[in-house]
Amino acid sequence: MRNISIDLLDETPRPVVAIGTDYSHGHLLPRHTHRRAQLLYGATGVMQVSTHDGNWVVPPQRAVWIPAGVAHEVTMLGVSTRSVYIEPGVVDLGARCQVISVSPLMRHLLMEAVEIPLAYDETGRDGVLIDLLLHELARSTNLPLHIPLPVDARLLELCQGFLQRPDAHQSPQQWADQLHVSLRTFNRLFRQQTELSFSQWRQRACVILALARLAAGDPVTRIALDFGYDSPGAFSTMFRRVLGQAPSVWMDAAK
Repeated sequence: MRNISIDLLDETPRPVVAIGTDYSHGHLLPRHTHRRAQLLYGATGVMQVSTHDGNWVVPPQRAVWIPAGVAHEVTMLGVSTRSVYIEPGVVDLGARCQVISVSPLMRHLLMEAVEIPLAYDETGRDGVLIDLLLHELARSTNLPLHIPLPVDARLLELCQGFLQRPDAHQSPQQWADQLHVSLRTFNRLFRQQTELSFSQWRQRACVILALARLAAGDPVTRIALDFGYDSPGAFSTMFRRVLGQAPSVWMDAAK
C-alpha cells in the first residue's frame, strides 16, 4: 500500500506488512518507536537516522534495520521509501540499527510488496513473495555506515561539533587538549566510548557525511576541500579504504 497511515499496520493480522511513502526534501520524522521491527528502504534520496547511540546515513538503494522498540528520528532528503514492518521474532538482525545492502532481487521484492493488500493471502502468491523477501533480508550484509556517539557529555559535544563541521586535519591531541587530559587517556576514553580509534571514527564520519552530499550531486572535489583534505585524490583514497570502492563506483552502484 502507498502513502497510508501507519496506524493501520498494527490492526493488520499479518506478521509482515509493507507500505510505501513519498516525502518532501528535508522532511523530519520526530523521534518515535514502533512495536514491530522496521526495514526502511530508500528507493530514491538519502535518509539520516538518529538514535540514542549513533547516527546512520542511508544512501539510495540501501536500507536500514530498526529493531522493535528502538526510539529513532529520520530526516528524509528527497526520499521515496518502502517500509516493511515485521512482528518481533519473525526475523532477527540484532538489537541495534544497521544499514544493510539490498540485492537486486530484494529491491524488486520490496517494490512489489507495497503493491499487495495489507491483508494479503498468506497461502497464495503474495505470501510466497513475503517469505522470499524475509529470506533475502536474512542474508543481507551489514554496511559500515554507522557513526557511533559517546555517552561522555564532553566527548559527545566534540563529536557533534565535528559532524556539523568535519575537518580531516583535526587530531586526537587537539581533542585531548580541549578535554584537558593526556593523549593516552583520550585515546583510551575514545575507544571505550565508540569502539573505534579516533582516526577510524574521523574517517568513517567523513565518508558517511560525504555520501549524503554525493547523492545530492556535489562533486568530489568540493566535498574533499570542504572536509579539509589536501586533494580529491586523498579523499578518494580514504573513501576507498573505508568502503572498499571509489566514490564514483559507490554512487554508480546506487543508481
